[in-house]
Amino acid sequence: MARLVIRNCSVLVVPPAGECRVDEYQDIVIEDGVIDEVMPSGAFTGEAGVEEVDASGLIAVPGLVNSHTHSPMVMMRGAAEDVSIDDWFNRRIWPMETNLTPERVKAGARLACAEMLLAGVTTFVDHYFHADQIAAAALELGIRADLAPTFFSSAGADGREAAYDAARAIRALGAAADEYPRITASLGPHAPYTVTDEDLTRTAEVARAEGFRIHLHAAETEDQTRSSQERFGATPIEILERTGVLRAGVLIAHGCSLTDSDLSILTAQAERSRRSDQPGGLFDQPGPFDQPGPFNQSDQSNPFDQAGRTTVAACLKVYLKLAMGSTTPVKQLQQAGVPVGVGTDGAAVHNTLDVWESLRLLALTQKQREQDAEWMTVSDTLRLATRGGAAAAGRPDSIGAIEPGRRADIALVDLSGPHCQPLHDPRAALVYSTRASDVVTVVVDGNIVVRDRRLLTADLDEILAEARAVAHTLVDLSRGGAVQHYAP
Repeated sequence: MARLVIRNCSVLVVPPAGECRVDEYQDIVIEDGVIDEVMPSGAFTGEAGVEEVDASGLIAVPGLVNSHTHSPMVMMRGAAEDVSIDDWFNRRIWPMETNLTPERVKAGARLACAEMLLAGVTTFVDHYFHADQIAAAALELGIRADLAPTFFSSAGADGREAAYDAARAIRALGAAADEYPRITASLGPHAPYTVTDEDLTRTAEVARAEGFRIHLHAAETEDQTRSSQERFGATPIEILERTGVLRAGVLIAHGCSLTDSDLSILTAQAERSRRSDQPGGLFDQPGPFDQPGPFNQSDQSNPFDQAGRTTVAACLKVYLKLAMGSTTPVKQLQQAGVPVGVGTDGAAVHNTLDVWESLRLLALTQKQREQDAEWMTVSDTLRLATRGGAAAAGRPDSIGAIEPGRRADIALVDLSGPHCQPLHDPRAALVYSTRASDVVTVVVDGNIVVRDRRLLTADLDEILAEARAVAHTLVDLSRGGAVQHYAP
């Protein structure tokens, strides 16, 4: 069996609830991609064929999860600044996306994967076009990913079915590459304002029949929610309920503008999900579209363990930069029983794929939102970035914590820099001081993919050169047109 031992590190312990802690002088023993033991340093005796990492002076944290992004949009980084949300979509980004090709998407995805791995992000949850190219990049660089091929109803039934076929192909690719796939797939309708009820209903049916989750945008702004009520007689969340999307299992990107009735719907859905996971529960017997899928196991002692149900990804920098007027109501969602993860959205608005920056902004904006300095503690914030992200990625039982039996996705972080010293509380340093450049070594599925701040799985200089060579072709607005019009 392949063995890796991370020696003499501190370990961030993230329980399902309560305070996180840091255990010092630990060894992490990994076998075939799985954490076998976490034990006091020196307790594990060396064996022939065991690879070792000396992590003295470093803290091991669960690999971060980017819970919602559009990774190839790194190619548009800095190309749509200081504009309104309407102009961001209609005059910049959606016109630029007419320039997408498989080759350009792959170039962007390779750059994005490199950026995330070097920053300790071991899993990302993506929603974009040409998702097969993102899968190829993720497999090459050794990162974990869940990919949702995007579609609009304006593409017609053929476009919708092509997106489903792309998800099926990505899932098959992941299964063929590994016994425990690093690459999984979700279905990716864009949003209730760009996808019809008919297409959302069809998506929910396919999701339940074939064991997919759904990943979409919903309730991003108050204007979107208000417009939805005026145009469709329902909020975006009410549309997801009536079309069956909530029951199928969905990752909602943003969810910033939720009404009281929306929260009641989500609370009821979370309760139905809990009951369905018990023998004889409400959904225990297969329905007409139900088949066994990968998202049906649950440990009710873990509040984040609701894979295949409703989760929400919060991407706080985006809401601030586009002056969206509201933020994801984390406290209310948690009270409703809905797990929340931390994401970056695309770098065309977030500028980086740095989840450290995102989790810091989450903590700050939630304190401001609730006007409560004691809310969103450092432990709560770290839990959202790890266990919450694992739920958003559909893997609540397998990643998100450094515990025996979980997949070995680990980042080793150096807190010795002047911006982290003196180190009174390493948990606080991780939330409020750590930079992406503090990440030293990264392990995904038991494989070392970054060592001593150097990417091992690909040539970073070649990735950068390729991205620079084609980036100008993506931001060119001369051809006119757009992939869609933003009018929620």
